[in-house]
Amino acid sequence: MKQAYFITGTDTDAGKTTVAAAFLYAAMQKGLTTLAMKPVASGCELTVAGLRNADALALMAQSSLQRPYQEVNPYAFAPAIAPHLAAKAAGKGIQLDELITAAQAILDQPAAFTLIEGAGGWRVPISDKAYLSDLAKALKLPVILVVGIKLGCINHALLTAEAIRNDGLEIAGWVANQGDPNCAGWDAMIASLKQQMPAPCLGEIPYLEQASVEAVASYLLTSFLLRPPERKSHLHGGVHCR
Repeated sequence: MKQAYFITGTDTDAGKTTVAAAFLYAAMQKGLTTLAMKPVASGCELTVAGLRNADALALMAQSSLQRPYQEVNPYAFAPAIAPHLAAKAAGKGIQLDELITAAQAILDQPAAFTLIEGAGGWRVPISDKAYLSDLAKALKLPVILVVGIKLGCINHALLTAEAIRNDGLEIAGWVANQGDPNCAGWDAMIASLKQQMPAPCLGEIPYLEQASVEAVASYLLTSFLLRPPERKSHLHGGVHCR
C-alpha cells in the first residue's frame, strides 16, 4: 500500500522539515521505502553543484529512494524571502503546471511512503495568481499540519485547518512542535488544540537541544504509517469522532 501526504505548517519555522524527516526515518524503521520532495525553496546556498536547500537535503537524507536534486527541489532560490518574491528577484516565474508535473513524477515513484513538503504556511503565494496550496489541491493529497507551539498558535492552527478543509482536502493529522524553549502554557495549548482541531494529534515534540531524526521520531505517532489514521467527522455544533 502506497501512502503520500502533503506536509505544511502554521507558519515559517514551524518545524515542517524536522517533522517530515522524522516521519521518513520512522517509516524506514518500519521497513517502508521512502521518498520526499520540496517543490519550492528559498534561502538556498550556492554550491559547486548549483543552488542547494538545507531542507531539501535533509529530506533526501531520509529518502531510501534517491532521485536527482533537481527532481526533489525543482525551484530553488537564493534569497531567503517568500518564494514568489524570490522568483521575481531571480527573474524566473514559478509555473503551477510544471510543479504539478514534477510532483506527480515523484508520486509515481515506487516508494511506499512519500511526503511533499510545502514552504512557509498554507497560503504561500508562488505567483500573482497561484498559491502553493494549489499544488496540494491538484494532487488531492491528505495534509499533515505542523503546529509551531507559541503564543497565537491556536488561532493559526484553527485558521489553517479551516483553509485546508475549505480547499476540499483532508487533514490526516497534526503535530505539535515546540521550537521555543521559553514557551509558556505548553500543556494548556496542547489540550486546547486537541479539543478543537478537526484531526488527530500525531505527536507532541518538546523543545530539543539536539533535534535528531531519531529523537524527534520518538515523539511521533507512527502506527498510521502501516495503517492510515482514523478520520474525524465534522458535524454542526461540535467535532465528533467516529
